[in-house]
This record gives sequence, structure tokens and C-alpha cells, in this order.
Amino acid sequence: MSQDILLRGIGITRRWGGLVAVDQVSIALTRGEVHAVIGTNGAGKSTLINILSGETPPSAGQVELLGQDVTRWSQPRRARAGLGRSYQRNTIYPGFTVFENCRLAAQARHQQPWAWWQSAQACEASQAAAHSSAQRAGLGDALDRVAGALSHGQKRQLEIAMCLATAPEVLLLDEPLAGMGAEETERMLALLAELKASHAMLLVEHDMDAVFRIADLITVMVNGTVIATGTPDVVRNHAEVQIAYLGQQ
Repeated sequence: MSQDILLRGIGITRRWGGLVAVDQVSIALTRGEVHAVIGTNGAGKSTLINILSGETPPSAGQVELLGQDVTRWSQPRRARAGLGRSYQRNTIYPGFTVFENCRLAAQARHQQPWAWWQSAQACEASQAAAHSSAQRAGLGDALDRVAGALSHGQKRQLEIAMCLATAPEVLLLDEPLAGMGAEETERMLALLAELKASHAMLLVEHDMDAVFRIADLITVMVNGTVIATGTPDVVRNHAEVQIAYLGQQ
């Protein structure tokens, strides 16, 4: 495995009043690996991903992206620096085509405020990024389709494509398999496997079969704390994980 760590969270803590949602969590995302974070509802997974992406500030701890301390950076600034993020719920523009969705995402990376008189359609970099990202996400034949008419699985693919259009090196994926059937799940897992070589990926997911198939490392959270981190085999055989999460005695 490469040791090219692209995103690191160090001692991340988040408190809301007396509630500690995330407690002293450290995590490292390495290029060429899928690092899954699992846990029951309320374990702190979404709060962790929100902190790493810049959506929620930590109460304590530090976030490093590509070797820089980005703890105080806004979410848009982190996105421009190479961090892509998808959400549990679709965040596409349903009235626009697949291509237009990808181009809008690409424009966030290829901003040209000095060319205010120029049509967005004239930005060759954004157009090229939109085509490339849609193709890579398996939507190359659906560029002209209205996003709202796509299947659920294709909408999730479009979200990945929109992330890729911003040229990220790190992908934070929040339940990308939610609501998918077996065929759609297989297509998404194949896409993630293809993207893994060139990205560091964090995957928050409830589909345990998929997690244990695709993840190189798994972190298990319970009540805001990490109880185990390791390979799928190590986590599967971890006594505390079996009791607290996998339901075994």
C-alpha cells in the first residue's frame, strides 16, 4: 500500500453543549485505499465527515489536507484544494442535464471572475472536465439526459461525476449505496474500485457486505469514539466490534 497520506484528522472532537458527538478521533486517508467508517446511527460518522469536509468546525483537533493545516478553512476552499464530497441525499440539479450538472461543478474549480462577459459554455476547461468526469462515472452515454429522469443509481453516479469534475484527490462518500438494488450496487462498487488507485477515499456506509468487499481499512465508531481500526479481517474478528456492532456474543 502507498503511504501517500492525503487527508488526516488528528484528535478530532466535536461538542454540542454537554453532548460529545465525536471524541478524540484520529484518521488518515491514503491514496490507493478505501477507508470505511462504520457504526450504528448516532455513532458520529456523519459529524466526522462533516468536520473533515469543512462543513462543521471541530471543537478540538486538527485537519490536514495534502500536508496543509486546513482546520480553519471553509468547505469551498477545501474543495478547491482537492477535496470532493458526496452526501446521503442527492444534491444534483434535477432540471439540468447530466452534462450541465458536471459543468457547473467543474466551474467551481475553474473560476474565471475576470471573464464576466464570457458565456460559461465557452470555458473549455470546464467543458472538458464535465465530459471526462461523466465518462469516468459511467454516464458518458447519458450526457444529454435530464438529471431528474435518471434512475436512483444513476443519480448517485452523477454525484460522483460532479465530485470528479472538481479534480479532487480525496473523496468523502456518505452512504453512496443507500437505496440501491443489487445491480446498481455492483456498478457503484466497480466505479469505486476504479477510482481507488488515484484517490484517497473515505466511505461511510451501512451495507456491511459491500464495506467488507471494497474497504482496505475499516474504522468502527461507537458513541463518538473509535473502538477499532484495521483490515476487514481484523475488524471482523475484533471481540469488541462483534459485541457492540456486529451483534455477536
